[in-house]
Amino acid sequence: MIAEKTNANNPVMEDEMVGAVLVAGGGIGGMQASLDLAEAGLKVYLLDSGPAIGGTMAKLDKTFPTNECAMCIMAPKLVECGRHRNIELLTYSEIEDVQGSPGHFKVGITKKARFIDEDKCTGCGECMSNCPVRNEIYVLEKEDETAIKLPAEDRVKIDEILHEHKAEKGALVSILQNINSSYNYLPEDVLRYLSRQLDVPLSLTYRIATFYAAFSLKPRGKHIITVCMGTACHVKGAGRLMRAVGRELGIRKGETTEDMKFTLEAVRCLGCCGLSPVMMVGEDLYGHVTESKVAGILSAYSSA
Repeated sequence: MIAEKTNANNPVMEDEMVGAVLVAGGGIGGMQASLDLAEAGLKVYLLDSGPAIGGTMAKLDKTFPTNECAMCIMAPKLVECGRHRNIELLTYSEIEDVQGSPGHFKVGITKKARFIDEDKCTGCGECMSNCPVRNEIYVLEKEDETAIKLPAEDRVKIDEILHEHKAEKGALVSILQNINSSYNYLPEDVLRYLSRQLDVPLSLTYRIATFYAAFSLKPRGKHIITVCMGTACHVKGAGRLMRAVGRELGIRKGETTEDMKFTLEAVRCLGCCGLSPVMMVGEDLYGHVTESKVAGILSAYSSA
């Protein structure tokens, strides 16, 4: 769709198509069309009714029939559309009317208010979760005053970690990482103590602790075994490898051995598909692992 663009010094002839292009819909097709037109030297307005471009494909994990990662295909186009000098994004916008003839369209667009400064937006989503229009406003109950049963040596350890990060602003994630490294999980009483020392709501601390897969609220073994279940590893027998490790340790995925030596977990990808199937024991990576190799690999850690 060619939108008319005129000025007093350069009137537009009726049979001359000039100006810019409006692409309605910011899905994978709209993005590719915008990039092709922009590379041809045309000014492109990419319009989408949603708050961001990406369309349905952004919600998919894999694509048919190649089973490729949807975001891996789409991410480069998202970045290009956002950075291209000839593309202007009109998100959260809708077409109200179209007037004119082919080559000389005038399009009326309504852009919805965001109530934020778009230049400062980082896409964190906090504005949506705290929006007073979308969410009911209520008074939070007072934080739980449950007594904290924390041994003196643990208090000293946590205080040392807090002192290490006292000069940092917003250091909660870094502090949780240090605690997770020390205990191999995040103990409940430690989180309560941390929240009170930092004057941070316990609900927020739990929200962060449960968001990242690297954190665990359950005790984990000394050695964490991670089996890759990504596409390449799955094709090469990652399921059989997972069952073999489980049989050797007598546990299932997500469980820990009674002696607290091993915890068995699964991840979607470890980033080394050429070595599939892959597993990690702590920070040690093992590629081309077969069921017959499992016992030998684990024996090296049984006495450690």
